[in-house]
Parts: sequence; structure tokens; C-alpha cells
Amino acid sequence: MSFAYPWSGLVTVAAVLVFFWTGAMVARARRRFGIRPPTTSGDPGFERVFRVQMNTLEQLVLFLPALWLAAAALADRWAALLGLVWVVGRLVYARGYYVAAEGRHHGFLLTVAPTFILLILAAYQLLRDLLS
Repeated sequence: MSFAYPWSGLVTVAAVLVFFWTGAMVARARRRFGIRPPTTSGDPGFERVFRVQMNTLEQLVLFLPALWLAAAALADRWAALLGLVWVVGRLVYARGYYVAAEGRHHGFLLTVAPTFILLILAAYQLLRDLLS
């Protein structure tokens, strides 16, 4: 058995690993700031770390279908390349947000832009196929 879209598969693994890492950072921040579950507020430093994880989850819901639709509709390598930008964007987002809420903007753009491009490219190809 082999994967039809191995590059997008690797990017998916990387994206899920980023999400696991953000979860580990939340656990670490809970200990550091003394925030016991199920509490999700208190110290602003903890809240920033928590928001990184939650926003990453919110973005995964948009990103993964867009990645796989683009891989199937266009080309695995191009979809994966845009997906890699998403993964790097999430890391930039986290690093900036951990320091200050205002530091999240560049990473956010590096996350939203590839998702939007993947979705537009997939939709274009799907519509083109349907109309031909």
C-alpha cells in the first residue's frame, strides 16, 4: 500500500505534531502559572499560551480539508508546499503570541493565507472539472 499524496500526508503529520506541541505548552504553562484544570483564565501569560492551542485547533479545521482537496484537485507537492508555510506560520504565531498578544499577526497571516489559497485553488479546479 502506498499513499496517493505522500507530501501532503507528511505536512498533515507535521501539522498534528504542532498541535500536540501546543498542548504540551499549555500543560507546562499550567504548572508555571499555577492554573489548575479546568480553569482556562487567570494569568495573561497562561491565557496567551492557551489561546495559541485553541486557535491552532480552530485553524486545523479549515486547513486540513483545504490541504487535501488541493492535493487531490491539483498536485500533491504544491499543496504540501503551501501546507508547509502553514506549519511554519503556526510556529511563528506561537512564538510571537507567547511573548505578547500583539506579536501574533505575522504568524496568523502565514497561516490564513495558505489555507485560503489552497481552498481557492481546489474550488477552482473542482468547478472547472464540473463545468467541462
